[in-house]
Amino acid sequence: MRVYYLSWQRLAVSLVILVLFFVGIFVAVGDLLPLTRPVSSGDRLVPIYAVDTPEKKISISFDAAWGSEKTPQLLAILDEYGIKTTFFLVKFWVEEYPHVTKEIARRGHEIGNHSATHPNMDTLTREEIHRELKETNELIEKLTGQKPKIFRPPFGAYNNTLIEAVAELDMKTIQWSVDSLDWQDLSAAEITQRVLALIEPGAIVLFHNNAENTPAALIPILDKLEADGYSIVPVSELILWDNYYIDPHTGIQHRQVGEKK
Repeated sequence: MRVYYLSWQRLAVSLVILVLFFVGIFVAVGDLLPLTRPVSSGDRLVPIYAVDTPEKKISISFDAAWGSEKTPQLLAILDEYGIKTTFFLVKFWVEEYPHVTKEIARRGHEIGNHSATHPNMDTLTREEIHRELKETNELIEKLTGQKPKIFRPPFGAYNNTLIEAVAELDMKTIQWSVDSLDWQDLSAAEITQRVLALIEPGAIVLFHNNAENTPAALIPILDKLEADGYSIVPVSELILWDNYYIDPHTGIQHRQVGEKK
């Protein structure tokens, strides 16, 4: 009987080959698994950033927390184009500009909730979150008759507690897929170029009601969107309200498989 002895070099090579074999099997199996799945209990929850839709339809939104000097210009431009959008309002802004709040609603625009005091919402308790939203909802409804159905967290800050607390009030948490960066005082041309480069069906665009160059940028943006066949609707008309899931990696809202468009 012959006995074969492996040198340590051959043994090392054999072990490396064996490890690579099992790694290959693991990767191959992993490739067969879905990369995304519906968010379920225990997962990291995410807001709605955009909507998966074949239609050339988007939403434009304005956050209002400080100042209102530019708002009449924005409303006049939107009227000229016959477009309805969404304004996310903070309670202290509404208290300071009740007449502007009423005018936004009178022009047919949607009003969303942007908190009461503009805090980092991911640092609050569930009870504090409810208080922020309820106080703002009550004031907006009292002034305009609109009961907000959507909420945008200040600074885009969120966690599972926030999203769950918002849902408990039958509201949806909304982010954005296109940030105009108008709050950085970009020029009108820079804002226009940035927004148009990022636009795609189902997008939600973020502007601010009192940014210096937003009115000047809005006109060429609307001209181009109109020429490209896009329709612009309030956020609550863009998003899905049932039978959907949100991709936890992208924040894009998708219709459940088998549901009609």
